[in-house]
Amino acid sequence: MGVYGIDLSKEKFDVSFLDTGKERKKVVCNNFKGICNFLKQVGDNCILVAEHTGSYGDLLVHLCYQHGIKIALVSGYSIKHSLGLQRGKSDSKDAYRIRKYGERFAEELRFAEPRSESIKELKELYTLREQLSKNRTSLLLGQKARKLGPSQSIVAYRTGKRAIMNLENEISSIEEEIEKVVQSDCELEDNYQLITSIKGIGPVIANNLIIKTENFKRISTAKKAAAFAGVCPYPNSSGKMSLKAKTSHMADKKLKSLLFLAAKTAVAHNKEYSLYAERKKLEGKPYFLIMNNVSNKMLRTVYGVIQSRRPYDLNHICSDPRKKCFSKYSQLISEQQ
Repeated sequence: MGVYGIDLSKEKFDVSFLDTGKERKKVVCNNFKGICNFLKQVGDNCILVAEHTGSYGDLLVHLCYQHGIKIALVSGYSIKHSLGLQRGKSDSKDAYRIRKYGERFAEELRFAEPRSESIKELKELYTLREQLSKNRTSLLLGQKARKLGPSQSIVAYRTGKRAIMNLENEISSIEEEIEKVVQSDCELEDNYQLITSIKGIGPVIANNLIIKTENFKRISTAKKAAAFAGVCPYPNSSGKMSLKAKTSHMADKKLKSLLFLAAKTAVAHNKEYSLYAERKKLEGKPYFLIMNNVSNKMLRTVYGVIQSRRPYDLNHICSDPRKKCFSKYSQLISEQQ
């Protein structure tokens, strides 16, 4: 099995591979024609390993899927911290290091597939909505600051007000388009309805979860989602030293902040979560740690309703797992007698 290491950039990418036991290098144009010509030269049972650089690799992943070639996208952090001490940096060296990483960790590679059209459309609309929302917030703060002054320009006030109204109209139209995209896809709509049945999770958080997890296919468990969102604490001890467990700084900060807002809403309006937060408070935990625990619990609830395919029920009572163990134990005793 041959491994091709690829260092991606906007206009081109460098490739490192072995040919009859000798290292070869190649530079490929990052466009449709250049990638197709390159993929025709890739042998059977070969895999491509590239550094994850955002949208620069989308076309390569799409064409690899069309040609039936496996490709894995690996974070630069993983590559940098897996090969020991390195000196110097260039595109060809990076391609070589990526190939060495692929050869060492071939069994652990996760092969990428292109996103569905619905997820792509949803992601672009959601990103545009976030950008417009930031601009609207900036304009609102500017209007508020101008009101505090001794005098105010009438032209600036009217222009700012018109801009804010236009942004609000555009945001509303984008939200309508997002709703249409969700309704046009059966899987998206079913998962959206299941998520929003949980009190505390609204359309913005539901869409964010669907996009980040790629409709719960890329991040398939609540434990992985908690690690991705940064609401899962990790142990911090070595030898006799034992420090407090901490969450990782390598997390999706946007999703974490949205889950924090959802946790506040759930604690205020959902009896199950308010009792859970109260119990954590009696244990002596600080406020932000409690909200972190509630966010983690919300993710477990989200994946619970997704896996069970049943909406959230406020009156649902979990069965005691000890009953199952007791019934099995009593059955074994009766069989032995």
